[in-house]
Amino acid sequence: MTVRRKPNPNSESVDNYLKAILTLGGPEECRVASNALAQRLGVAPASVTNMLQKLAAGVPPFVEYERHRGVRLSAAGKRRALEVLRHHRLLETFLFRVLDYPMEEVHEEAERLEHFISERFEKRIEAKLGFPKMDPHGHCIPAMDGRMPKENSIPLTQVAGNGTFVVASISDRDAATVKLLRTSGITPGVQLRMRERHPDDGYAVSIGRSREVLHLSHEAAVAIRIQPRP
Repeated sequence: MTVRRKPNPNSESVDNYLKAILTLGGPEECRVASNALAQRLGVAPASVTNMLQKLAAGVPPFVEYERHRGVRLSAAGKRRALEVLRHHRLLETFLFRVLDYPMEEVHEEAERLEHFISERFEKRIEAKLGFPKMDPHGHCIPAMDGRMPKENSIPLTQVAGNGTFVVASISDRDAATVKLLRTSGITPGVQLRMRERHPDDGYAVSIGRSREVLHLSHEAAVAIRIQPRP
């Protein structure tokens, strides 16, 4: 008889897979291709397949996986992914507000810590911070029960014409890009005016009422999500 083992919920690797599937699947919870997951995590496709098979075979299963059809989170996997994401964003906020870490340094530090904090510690951090709704990059912090408001922003690169918008969030994936945007004055909540759009060689923008023109590369613009100005 084959014994089905539950995936270790404290495994950093498991947590990283579940978070990546949550992010890549988006609000629609679409199936995620193994190749996309391999690229996101920087691992070999064969390693991805092996891990997904283990996660799907656990009790309870953390994912629903079919070869050549991709993967999506099960109810248990989604709960764990949102729990780790909550830890991560609360830790980023604590590091930024209380320990004065620069915005570009909080992501990597939170990545190390997010797997290990207790529920008691999590609650203490949240209370100390005044129950924040957003992390320093403008990303929603999931509630204790996993609830999050629906995403209503779009990448700056999807703006079709000129106009003035509000920066909703910036990606925390690349520290150098976060630092570039921060030092340029592009942070969540500021007004950003699109002046010229040249997808091949970048974007010309200005901040608030300033007439100074900033030139952003495509890579930097991809990291910015915007909303219509109120």
